[in-house]
Amino acid sequence: MSLNKEGAGVSTGSSISQRLASRMLRTAGWNIHPFPDIPRAIVVAGPHTSNWDGVLGLACGVALGLDARFMIKHSLFKGPLGWVLRRFGAIPVDRSKTGGVVGQAVEQFNTHDRMVIVVTPEGTRHNAKQWKTGFHHIARQAEVPIVVAAADYRKKQLTYPLILQPTDDLAADMQKLYAAFAEATPRRPDRLSDPVKVLRGSR
Repeated sequence: MSLNKEGAGVSTGSSISQRLASRMLRTAGWNIHPFPDIPRAIVVAGPHTSNWDGVLGLACGVALGLDARFMIKHSLFKGPLGWVLRRFGAIPVDRSKTGGVVGQAVEQFNTHDRMVIVVTPEGTRHNAKQWKTGFHHIARQAEVPIVVAAADYRKKQLTYPLILQPTDDLAADMQKLYAAFAEATPRRPDRLSDPVKVLRGSR
């Protein structure tokens, strides 16, 4: 699959913030691959073992000019905070609403020609026992691919080692995702989620 900077919500220009983020990443020695040429996708980011992962992810998103979205509970969108959250790409979701988070995310995809929703399925940076799988249900129902965004702290690079069209075999799909994460060296290997740690330890 070809790679360029005209995928889902990717800016074709070069703003001051993009140039600044790119310069900061280069200075830190990081190599950021262009985002795949895909108009709509669920991006599974990780491995998540440190607070620095979020900082790195934000810098990479800005450098790429990627209009990434993420889901946050609707109750936090009151007052000025709501404006700030929306400004940074947050999508309000109401877990009590019919269809739940999955239904609301699918609705977002159905009303946008270009959209990237970023998730961290490990859910925590400390030895998650298992991954949350809601993102897989969203991708299947919205008929969008799952893109793995893996940050390798040893090589200092962000790559997309797997683009997966989800199937009805959840277990098999999850194993492919675990394996993609296992190839990357996280900032804190001792904090890897259990499914990834098992595969990484067997290498």
